[in-house]
Amino acid sequence: MNKIKKMVFLSFLVGMALVIYIIESQIPVLFPGIKLGLANTVSLTALILLGWKEALVVMFLRILLGSMFSGTMAAFLFSISGGILSNLVMIILYKYFRNYLSLSTISICGAIFHNIGQLLVASIIIQDFRIYIYLPVLLISAIITGYFIGWCTKFLTENLFKIPMFKDFKN
Repeated sequence: MNKIKKMVFLSFLVGMALVIYIIESQIPVLFPGIKLGLANTVSLTALILLGWKEALVVMFLRILLGSMFSGTMAAFLFSISGGILSNLVMIILYKYFRNYLSLSTISICGAIFHNIGQLLVASIIIQDFRIYIYLPVLLISAIITGYFIGWCTKFLTENLFKIPMFKDFKN
């Protein structure tokens, strides 16, 4: 795959993830800290199509630009801590266990670690580890949203591979 084609596609993925992230940030949440995380579909797709470095680039740029456009420094800290931890877990699971685990399982693990990363930052900011009492609620939401994101990613990548232009993107 040529470098220009890859860079253009990577830029497209960052833009797509950013738009989804900004739109989703405008949707009111039912419980604090719980949202669907649709932009993670793009990061997981980048992992599958391009590789781990590109998946981290998509995640980092989405969070950085999204926080600049619609968030605060606290939102950036929560998002980046959860995003890095989540992506590292998904990268390891995808790289070594993709033949044994479904994309939904990988995504669920990523969602769980995203919540753990966010709670870690929250406990440091408020200087109280009792915030982890909220973890069971976050874990239930992580299972539901992680499954959905994994399913969406599987659907997206399977259909992208049917398009001739994307056949040489498979990582």
